[in-house]
Amino acid sequence: MKNGCMIICCGLCMVLVAFSQAQAQAQAPFGLVIHGGAGTILKKNMTPEKEAAYKAKLEEALRAGYEVLKQGGASLDAVQAAITHMEDSPLFNAGKGAVFTADGKNEMDAAVMDGKTLKAGAITGVRHIKNPILLARAVMDKSEHVMLTGDGAEKFAKMQGFTMMPEKYFYTEERWKSLQKAKELEKQGVKPEAMPADKKHGTVGAVALDKAGNLGAGTSTGGMTNKKFGRVGDAPIIGSGTYANNASCAVSCTGHGEYFIRAVVAHDISSLMQYKGLTLQQACDEVVMRKLVTMGGEGGLIAIDSKGAMAMPFNSEGMYRGSITADGKITVEIYK
Repeated sequence: MKNGCMIICCGLCMVLVAFSQAQAQAQAPFGLVIHGGAGTILKKNMTPEKEAAYKAKLEEALRAGYEVLKQGGASLDAVQAAITHMEDSPLFNAGKGAVFTADGKNEMDAAVMDGKTLKAGAITGVRHIKNPILLARAVMDKSEHVMLTGDGAEKFAKMQGFTMMPEKYFYTEERWKSLQKAKELEKQGVKPEAMPADKKHGTVGAVALDKAGNLGAGTSTGGMTNKKFGRVGDAPIIGSGTYANNASCAVSCTGHGEYFIRAVVAHDISSLMQYKGLTLQQACDEVVMRKLVTMGGEGGLIAIDSKGAMAMPFNSEGMYRGSITADGKITVEIYK
């Protein structure tokens, strides 16, 4: 009889523990923050129709990622869902909407990082990948490397069963016109750094906290209009444009990549939190509003910490951005 009671008690304890764990996870904070690029984004230059299109697409991306988190999915899966949604839209400089290089090609970069394991994956200079963020994830999950470039990255993609898209898939008339305008300005002697930021570069990104308390970050970009010599920006550089660490935060950056690389922006924010005890907002403001401004770097970032606190600082005229909290509340903004 004693043994029977013990078995019943043990079984009951296991059920209670499982119930309390499920209850705790159900109440755990989770959330998602996304961006669609920063730059000289002014309301006076935006038609009501285009503004509505951007906001609608940002909201769709947020809902796509939120559904993953709501069902108890991993932060990186939510990041991936949100980013692929933006990569499939010609509105953003990533995937379908990637800008053109000086050679009239589309070259894309992307990166992901897992805050729990500190594993990361990145790819640069790919020309035929519909969703570069998926290839970055494959590098993290299915290779022993962190970063693959160009032809090598595409060879790896073929080995993983990715469908190669024809270059014409990435052609959009608006991006082509931006390239011609950039070449005109170049002929007139205008230096690349003096060109309008929204005409020059852009990015999409997402950061998330899941119900298990794990952070994830991802960034995807078509780079800089009229870029030459195989230039690579900050987006695929772990610690500069993309970073995640459960001990601090998850970050995805957008802006003038050269400055973000030199300032090691994403990791800098994590370090200020981890080693100096700054809050997420304090760390973001220190790096974006002081350090970058002092250097002359323009842009912004999105971030989320292990408690669900969110930050979206930028020092440019605008940044396509949005967030969704555990209760499903959506916020989408564009201007300063």
